[in-house]
Amino acid sequence: MNAPEVGAVRGATTPPRLLSGNHAAALGALAAGCRFFAGYPITPSSEVAERMARLLPPVGGVFVQMEDEIASMAAVIGASMGGVKAMTATSGPGFSLKLENLGYAAAAEIPCVIVDVMRGGPSTGMPTRPAQGDLMQSRWGSHGDYPVIVVTPASVREVHDETVRAFALSESLRTPVVVLYDQAIAQLTETVELPAADTIRGVERRWAECAPGDFQPYAAGDDQVPPMARPGDGYRTHTTGLTHAESGFPTQAPAVVERNQTRLLTKLQKNRARIESFEAEHTDDAEVLVVAIGISARAAKRAVAAVRARGIPAGLFRPITLWPFPEDALRAAAARARVVLVPELNAGQLVLEVERLLRGHRVVGLNRYDGEPIAPAQIEARIGQLAQEAR
Repeated sequence: MNAPEVGAVRGATTPPRLLSGNHAAALGALAAGCRFFAGYPITPSSEVAERMARLLPPVGGVFVQMEDEIASMAAVIGASMGGVKAMTATSGPGFSLKLENLGYAAAAEIPCVIVDVMRGGPSTGMPTRPAQGDLMQSRWGSHGDYPVIVVTPASVREVHDETVRAFALSESLRTPVVVLYDQAIAQLTETVELPAADTIRGVERRWAECAPGDFQPYAAGDDQVPPMARPGDGYRTHTTGLTHAESGFPTQAPAVVERNQTRLLTKLQKNRARIESFEAEHTDDAEVLVVAIGISARAAKRAVAAVRARGIPAGLFRPITLWPFPEDALRAAAARARVVLVPELNAGQLVLEVERLLRGHRVVGLNRYDGEPIAPAQIEARIGQLAQEAR
């Protein structure tokens, strides 16, 4: 498994305890230094808000239940601009409402974390059933071209750790980060050993240190990430969703717009080594490669083990960072594959990215969108069929 250093959590652990995925998200946020949460109840993410309502006040944090999801996202952006690590949590319909403000946060480079627990859709859909229908929405849901990071954990412990990492990436790269997982992972309960508090390396955003008269809020160095003005430090800053120059003030001058938009759109690419994370299992000899996330990846792992016991060389590639997608790692994992199987709880979204990256490979989808997860036996049977066809 690839394990980036940013926000890494390793070393001593706490005694085992029973936790759900949503509870783990709240604990991960708290451990990362989150001290502001604004949200609105929506199944199946409501437990994140419930836990944050209890956890934040004792550590001096603030929990606010807003009037709707749009206001929740706006409040999170405002808190972050005030210098506080901030988060919200939602599910499908609420995520749709947050996307305009998510695009604003990306354009204005305001750190924030958004948990999206996927449920059946479209529209109100099936609020209590698992789905994986927000994959493309999480990347392309707002308008225009903008950067965003999406991580997609597949266990309760990983929800905790990826939430910690989400804050680290958001703060260090000044970008929204979405923690995306399905209802099955959210409300699954597992025995978990969490990292001890003193082993979690919190990451703080870079604050401006130059003379106030020299400060330009969107002037960046080699890593393409500009320092922020800490409120009260005497820096003059202007924040807008309009295209802006290094000064922060709006501009439509083509050369200036292109320069600043290019920096915005390429800063994640220049920092891919800090962002990408994935799991590759039995890919060295895999003739059938399975690519999956979340609860579907857990089923796929069991299916791969079963078919390998029968002598079928199969492997699993699981992107933990969904966007930007770990492209080179996928191509390496598929180097010997004759066919690639993509099981997912939607009508076909992850398969589109796999097809784009693995041109020349046979890529096959395995889709389910009836409110039930894909069973290991379904994946096992399909691997067997594909292996036989490939011979």
